[in-house]
Amino acid sequence: MRLKATDLFLAILALLLVGVSFWQTWIGLSQIFGGASFFIALVLSLLLLFLAVLVRNAKLNGAPVGGLSAMYIFIALFCFTANFNALYTRFMKTEIYIKEIRDINDKYNQLETDVQSRLSYIVDAQSRQSIVGDVKQLAGQIVDPGNPGIGTRAKIIINRIEKKLGKTLTIYTPTRNSREGYEDLARRMVNQIIDLLEVLSPQEKKLRDDVQAAVLKWNKKTQKMLGQQPEDINTYAVGFIDDATLEYNKLGTQANTTLGDSKFTFEPIKSQAQDVGKIGYAFKHALQNFGVYQMVVLAGCLLLDFLLLILVLLVTNTNQQTYSSNPTENRKKGATLIH
Repeated sequence: MRLKATDLFLAILALLLVGVSFWQTWIGLSQIFGGASFFIALVLSLLLLFLAVLVRNAKLNGAPVGGLSAMYIFIALFCFTANFNALYTRFMKTEIYIKEIRDINDKYNQLETDVQSRLSYIVDAQSRQSIVGDVKQLAGQIVDPGNPGIGTRAKIIINRIEKKLGKTLTIYTPTRNSREGYEDLARRMVNQIIDLLEVLSPQEKKLRDDVQAAVLKWNKKTQKMLGQQPEDINTYAVGFIDDATLEYNKLGTQANTTLGDSKFTFEPIKSQAQDVGKIGYAFKHALQNFGVYQMVVLAGCLLLDFLLLILVLLVTNTNQQTYSSNPTENRKKGATLIH
């Protein structure tokens, strides 16, 4: 039998596709089977080649190929699952880690907002915001070179603040008549008002300070981490996310204990950084964040594992001579039967 150009092309393409599929299947299954993944991937790849040959021969001989094709698809699905895990994790690992890091950082900021809204201040949130604006005006007025200290304009602002606070402020005097003295006066007046705004129990004050310190720390660490090279992010992201998650859960538990269930309900979160590289996580992340990159990886894996079968079915023509290598002989047999 002469080897046609299409046969040679199909054979080379089959080896390339199955070879790459074997490599990626090996990587993708290593998370589950460890060292045995090499042999499992090798067996699956050899089965694909064997079934592709059987499908081609069946097509050449005019035999049904449905059963063999179904077996090929069944085996290829295992390879596809492992290939998707390997390729998706390889190309998307940095993006996955970056998203996890940003998500936990957003949770810190949200925790600070939730805790602040549930602390028992003597002044409600809307009034606090208004008073803070007045405090800024007061500080600016006290150091105004045209009318420094507690002048007429400053007293008007103080009266407005006292009405909102429901308390009378102590009017301090400057230590000396200089810019430094008025700046010191402004700081003391501002601190007095802020202290009145922040009347909290010792436990709530500690909670507020702890949350604010943690948010500031992790905002800085997040910016620093996201500014690293992709290789460094991939190396240190798991530890970073685990540490951030651990502290977040401690703060959330502290908030729940301090404020009580009636004010603040907290559910601990679990870091998913350890799941990156696992088959289930790859498909879950791809579905939740489906876009161009996910589509490209999906299409690549489908072509890698199913293109060979499609080409075999398309380019293989049934050999008509299988039914009759001698047309004259067929006519004679037909005549005998009729006779």
